[in-house]
Amino acid sequence: MARRPRGDDAWLAPISIDMFVRVAVTTVFHPFVTALVPLCLRARTYPWTSTSMIVSIVWAAFISLLWTLSLINRHIAYGTKREVDLSEEIVVVTGGAGGLGGLLAEVYGMRGASVAVLDVADASDGEARGVSYYKCDVGDQDELSKVAAQIEQDLGTPTILINNAAVVRGKSLLSLQPAQIESSLKTNLLAPFLTIRTFLPGMIRSATGGTIVNISSVIGTLGAAQLTDYAAAKAGITALHKSLTAELRSSHPNVKLLLVTPGQLTTPLFYGVESPSSFFAPVVEPVDVVKEIVAAVESGKGGMIGTPLYARWVDWYNVLPVGVQVLARWIAGVDRGMQTFKGREGMKSDKEL
Repeated sequence: MARRPRGDDAWLAPISIDMFVRVAVTTVFHPFVTALVPLCLRARTYPWTSTSMIVSIVWAAFISLLWTLSLINRHIAYGTKREVDLSEEIVVVTGGAGGLGGLLAEVYGMRGASVAVLDVADASDGEARGVSYYKCDVGDQDELSKVAAQIEQDLGTPTILINNAAVVRGKSLLSLQPAQIESSLKTNLLAPFLTIRTFLPGMIRSATGGTIVNISSVIGTLGAAQLTDYAAAKAGITALHKSLTAELRSSHPNVKLLLVTPGQLTTPLFYGVESPSSFFAPVVEPVDVVKEIVAAVESGKGGMIGTPLYARWVDWYNVLPVGVQVLARWIAGVDRGMQTFKGREGMKSDKEL
């Protein structure tokens, strides 16, 4: 997982631009709160024609308009919601033996869903309540087909698929062996294609439809030194998601798609990597991502999740002049982050010391 602040800097860790934005969204940018301001002013006998009253009314109307337009935008983009009853849902989580996937599987199991974890690694804490473990290389179609048949027999037809499996090599392109590149793309990019082809037909047949969650990364947009294979795969997942959304929008609108684009997570996948800026690019706790994914899936709608804040605006990076992009990368330290990378193997070694 990412290195955490030490000593006197530790208490500053929760303070980030995301915290200030969350406060603003629930106060001065919330329609209910802004609507209360004119009422409070009126209760203090401010006349309707006073400057304070006019400004507060205009601001409340403006914020309410923005929220209304946002709701209309989401409806147009993602359509009507599907009915989600977790007690009736069968959830498949790839790479769910630990990390973000393991937490997702555990949460869904505790919330009453039947969960099938697909991973080549052994489950870190054994099988949790409501979670069944299937050893499977999701990049191998033969293995995947056999396990899918077993899940159908044991649990039923999967209605929620979470493509979470990933590997990180953390090497420069010339240091990567062809077999390592192939293995990385197989797990990070080919596997989502295969899992979707395997489980999508069942979702289409289901009376309540289904939900496909594709977990990408900001690295798929930004790229970074020593992450060529990972960045290429994550960019591919984003493209896969957008194209599949277009295919299913009219033909099978009851199958919802959710794209998750997180920044750096405190998981073993990027153990040792230091965040370039804990204020503008805070390291994200897996539990925060899980909360957003679970809430989005249970809403019955598709969508996009970006966390922390910069992950939601990262596409605008490509609008900047190339020279400004280079300067921004240097200031942010994007291409220096992997210099301290240790990964899962490094974490195991550190634990043994």
